[in-house]
Amino acid sequence: MDLELHGIHHLTAVTAHVHRNHTFYTHTLGMRLVKKSVNQDDVRAYHLFYADAVGSPGSDLTFFDWPSIGRERRGSHCITRVGLRVGSTATVAWWADCLRAEGVQHGAITERDGHTVLDFEDVEGQRLTLVADPGQEPAHPWAGSPVPAEYQIQGLGPITMTVTRLSPTDAVLTQALGMRQERAYPDPEDERCTVYVFAMGPGGPGAELHVAVRPEMPFVRPGAGGVHHVAFRVPDEAQHHAWQRHLTSLGIRTSGEIDRYYFRSIYFREPNGVLFELATDGPGFAADEPLETLGERLALPPFLEPRRAEIEAQLQPLP
Repeated sequence: MDLELHGIHHLTAVTAHVHRNHTFYTHTLGMRLVKKSVNQDDVRAYHLFYADAVGSPGSDLTFFDWPSIGRERRGSHCITRVGLRVGSTATVAWWADCLRAEGVQHGAITERDGHTVLDFEDVEGQRLTLVADPGQEPAHPWAGSPVPAEYQIQGLGPITMTVTRLSPTDAVLTQALGMRQERAYPDPEDERCTVYVFAMGPGGPGAELHVAVRPEMPFVRPGAGGVHHVAFRVPDEAQHHAWQRHLTSLGIRTSGEIDRYYFRSIYFREPNGVLFELATDGPGFAADEPLETLGERLALPPFLEPRRAEIEAQLQPLP
């Protein structure tokens, strides 16, 4: 069986202020809360999934809610920027005006790696970039969004991680995961350094991991405003089984296959310490809720359903 990752599946970040987080991503950015659930390994914490109207794989930006955690101390050996794809250069310009009106600080519209981009941060310092990516994937706009359909965020990508040494990460990306190192460009935060572009499947921003190499940068201290892990797309369960066998054959230690109910997962750390996940495209978020009402109630996988009363009692109410 030929193994190939199809692109970014989702990215999971960390918040310490779940209400502000919810307002920012659903109101300011106009994304849909497609699943209101809990961290299956720590049920005291929400796991919120923001995405397009149908929760398409590749559109999910998700957050663990850990109220007691401190802010991230920025550094290397972590994911440092999340791309959010929109339909055109004109859309990026529209967003610059929108963010300004909302009081969100942002950089100037510029060109990076052949795309028009706009850098900004959320309320906790999560580093985000709007990326013009015309015509790459069909959009699934959400009718309930405060953002007009033509300007809505279509999906994730590229994702940028920062390391101090490229070679160990390069070996895993190319030899273990089958990514292609396609090109490089100067690091916009330090032009003495370089960002290397690794592509999956069809390529393009929704299927790229960018690796910035900053040899002198200290290690990150994880926290709110930072990223927990990035997940890559595996089309089906049969391929997922094959990926587990493949990684094991290379001596890579993994979590083994885990059933997350909405998708299946395999976790492992690449040599510089960044947590990767391989996640299946299905079954999807409509497995336990109608598409029309996604995210409106607390959704629990079947193995947690008997604990619903206990879990709900320790969570802050959300709209």
